[in-house]
Amino acid sequence: MKSHDQLVKALLRRPAVRAEVERIEREEGELLDALLKARHEAGLSQAEVAARMGTHAPAIARLERALATGKHSPSLATLRKYADACGKQLVLKVA
Repeated sequence: MKSHDQLVKALLRRPAVRAEVERIEREEGELLDALLKARHEAGLSQAEVAARMGTHAPAIARLERALATGKHSPSLATLRKYADACGKQLVLKVA
């Protein structure tokens, strides 16, 4: 039986799987960039965003780190609250 890491390595050798993983990573990176830009443009710290969202600064740090690492996908509700806290609007588009 293969370990998880061995299975992942085997799957990533497939061009279609690798391309899909790269697409997801690219999209999540773009989302993180947009959220961080919104926070910086608003002149807010993680603690200030957290207060506006009714949570604590470590939760915002985890959210931003999760998007950077791709280990967790936050809900649309959470992303919407983050954008709102920064004075922005979350806009989704299906193309």
